[in-house]
Amino acid sequence: MKPSQCLAGRIANSRPNTTLADPILFSTSLLEKTLKKLSLIAIALVCLTYANHAFAQGFDVNFGFGTVHSSAATTNTTTGLTYPSLRGGLYLGAGADFLLHRNFGIEGDLFWRASQGVYGLQPYRPIFWNFNGIWVPKINKHFSGEFLAGIGAEDLRFYGIVNYSPFSGYTNYASSVHFQGDFGAGLRAYFWHGAFIRPEVRLYLINNNVEFSSGTVLRYGGSIGYSFGR
Repeated sequence: MKPSQCLAGRIANSRPNTTLADPILFSTSLLEKTLKKLSLIAIALVCLTYANHAFAQGFDVNFGFGTVHSSAATTNTTTGLTYPSLRGGLYLGAGADFLLHRNFGIEGDLFWRASQGVYGLQPYRPIFWNFNGIWVPKINKHFSGEFLAGIGAEDLRFYGIVNYSPFSGYTNYASSVHFQGDFGAGLRAYFWHGAFIRPEVRLYLINNNVEFSSGTVLRYGGSIGYSFGR
C-alpha cells in the first residue's frame, strides 16, 4: 500500500468522524472547550489569590521556541496502515510561574507548532499545554535551575473540517485531545536584572496517542524571560 494511501486510511480510521451531528466529534470539541475554560478559570483564580504574595516571592514570564522529537514512523503489518512520527517543526510558546514558598511554586505553559504539518493529505497542528509544580533552586547570583512536573493535554487540530460547538459556534478544524503527563528541566542564566535566557527540555507522556507512532515526545529548545521580585 502506498504511504499516502496508508496515511489517508489512518486518518479515516483514527480521528473523529467529520459529520456535524457526529456525537464523538461533538464530545471531543466539547471536552476541548471545557478544558480551555477550566484552564482560564484556574489561571484567574491563581492570579487573584496569590498576586501580592507571588510578586513578593517571585513571578516569572517567558517566551520560547524549539522543536520536538519522537520515534520514527511505523507500519502495521496486518492492516498496512502507516503511523507517522510526531517529530520536527518549529514550536513557539509562552509560560508563567508563581514561586510561592522557598523556590517552590506553580507553572503553566502552552506550546504549538508554528506552521501546519501534513497528516497524509490533512493539514494539522499539535498544541501542548500543561500545569505543573515547579522548583527553582538558586545556584549563584547569575544562575538558577528549574525542575517541574505536572499534567496537561495534547490537542491535535485537523484543519479543513467544519465543526460545531455550542461554546464557539462553527470552526474550520476538529480536535483530538489526549491527556498527558510531563516532566521538564532548564537552566536560567540571568544577564540583566531579572532578564534571563533558558535552555530547556520537556518530556511529554501522552495517553492513547493513536494518531502517531508513539505517545512519548521530547521537546527541547530555549526561552527568554523575566523574573519579577528577584
